[in-house]
Amino acid sequence: MELSSTNKAILIAGITPYFLEKGNLWFEENKIKIVNARKNQSFFQDNLLPIHTDEKISQSAFLRSLDELGYEKVLHIEEPGEFSVVGGTVEVFPINTDNAFQIEFIGNRIEEILSLALSIENEEASKKLLKKKLKSQKLFSDLKNLKDGDYLVHLDHGIGKFTGFTTQQHREDELIYYALEYASKDKLYVPKGLERKLSRYVGFRDPHIARLGSPFWQKTKRRIKEEVEKLAKELLELYAKKEMVSRLPYTPEDELDQKIAASFPYEETPDQIQTLSDINKDLSSSTPMDRIVAGDVGFGKTEIALRTMARAVKSGYQAILLAPTTILAHQHYSNFKERLDNLPINIALFSRLQTKKEQAKIIKDLKEGKIDIVIGTHRLLSKDVKFNNLGLLVIDDEQKFGVKQKEKLRELRSSLDVLSLSATPIPRTLYMALSSLKGVSTIQTPPDGRMSVKTIIGIWNGNKIKEAIEKELDRKGQIYFLHNRIGTIEQIKGNLEKLVPKAKIQIAHGRMNEAKLIEVLDAFRNKEFDILLSTTIIENGMDIQNVNTIIVDDAAKLGLAQAYQLKGRVGRSHKKAYAHFFHKKRMTPKARLRLKALKEAEELGSGYRLALRDLEIRGAGNILGKEQSGSINTIGLNLFCQMLSQAVERLK
Repeated sequence: MELSSTNKAILIAGITPYFLEKGNLWFEENKIKIVNARKNQSFFQDNLLPIHTDEKISQSAFLRSLDELGYEKVLHIEEPGEFSVVGGTVEVFPINTDNAFQIEFIGNRIEEILSLALSIENEEASKKLLKKKLKSQKLFSDLKNLKDGDYLVHLDHGIGKFTGFTTQQHREDELIYYALEYASKDKLYVPKGLERKLSRYVGFRDPHIARLGSPFWQKTKRRIKEEVEKLAKELLELYAKKEMVSRLPYTPEDELDQKIAASFPYEETPDQIQTLSDINKDLSSSTPMDRIVAGDVGFGKTEIALRTMARAVKSGYQAILLAPTTILAHQHYSNFKERLDNLPINIALFSRLQTKKEQAKIIKDLKEGKIDIVIGTHRLLSKDVKFNNLGLLVIDDEQKFGVKQKEKLRELRSSLDVLSLSATPIPRTLYMALSSLKGVSTIQTPPDGRMSVKTIIGIWNGNKIKEAIEKELDRKGQIYFLHNRIGTIEQIKGNLEKLVPKAKIQIAHGRMNEAKLIEVLDAFRNKEFDILLSTTIIENGMDIQNVNTIIVDDAAKLGLAQAYQLKGRVGRSHKKAYAHFFHKKRMTPKARLRLKALKEAEELGSGYRLALRDLEIRGAGNILGKEQSGSINTIGLNLFCQMLSQAVERLK
């Protein structure tokens, strides 16, 4: 970087709201007053650092002061509030000057202070960006309920292990510090009050911890910052393209919408009301909607889809609901048919289960506009399917669709309204990073009267299984029994029949003929038998209110997100529900941890709070694309989202 004149002395102001409100000229004009105030006022002592050539101060003490003044350590400085170090040279860009400086140390002495050619063109814009950056750091720093051993990410020093709080003497006061441990037992103490530099590490695996002061972290941060800026650019371009496309606003809500709302058998939750209001705003505008609705299993996302689709039909459009499996499509079709039965809305189910003749009839009717709502699997994306006036696309479980299918959806998308439903939680930090670009609504409130599912985890025990089944049968309920191996499922059926002779049992698995499978599920829904013995095909789309016990016979083999989804299949009414997860005596440490986390997630809606790094990362991967997962692992989801949020703001 080019150097200009030398300086005898400079003043470095701390990054505080008070100083950020002051213009650089104020510092120039009041230099003497400020330095005098520093002699007897603790605020100025703590938040100002005057330095001059020949001053005796060690480089490490100077760097610690910059850190505590709130400056961020980077590989190369670019904007106010940053500093970098190479050997005995420190470069710093004070927030109270128009340009940056280079400070040369020889031993424990400042040899020279040089002005750098790096300067700001617009002080007001620069301060505005810095304020947004600080706000975003505070937002993304969520340090509630910290436990010893948790990984924390320090903005300047990277990922360390939190080892508790410690107190240290500072002038007359005792200050509290966060203690972090790095590789080779290196220790870092972060004063309370500087939490914005810390965030929780959320990643798929345990992170790499380097030594303090190694260049590894700055290089990593630099590389990911460049990646994030590229991603932000792509997101903004997509956003800009969407903003350019327009369509006529939907017709306002009227009697038809009220009639559908009145036929909903439950009280809407506050989150559902808010989401419907968000969607109403989207549909009333002339810019096509692109909204994600994320909600825990069984919290009422389908109701949101149903009302939005009816609104599209009323506004003269056709609507399509895309489901990842035939079972789920069939379930949605049954629900919609029941709810919209007396209304002038034509609904069709379109899947491989229909004969060629039936499919041909639906294709013809869609093209001629005789069908208003069509529900189906990716078969709807085939070339032979054409619409008369498609306006709304609802995607259930978007993450279940492959890359090619998503490309096909994008071709449909430019002026389409798109509503994506996701049962994978969107981490709060990602929600904040994306909220200025994408509509995101979250449903976290359980329906009124809903009780949490009692989770019981234990070693496989025939008597306990018998007891759990009989207890459910005594209250006229039904049971899911999950055995995830098709080869031995008949044998398990025989064992259960011996264990509970009075129970009627049927089998369901993915290798069955789909028509037969649907027939079994419908019979179960109609209470024709007591126990559905199945593989994990029931993970999505089973919504039967009378089933309030689920028994899993080898839970150690399930992934955490999968086990959580399965637990969400019960407890969908006002009855207390039970989820029994049995395992063999011997388990891997990871399986033990998964089951422990599942037990901790007993509270309603805890799909959002699960200590499930697994779910959080999957949620981020779904929305940002799988290629971002590596970067997220390297620096943690919170810092990644913070960088993304800042990059979007800068580019905007």
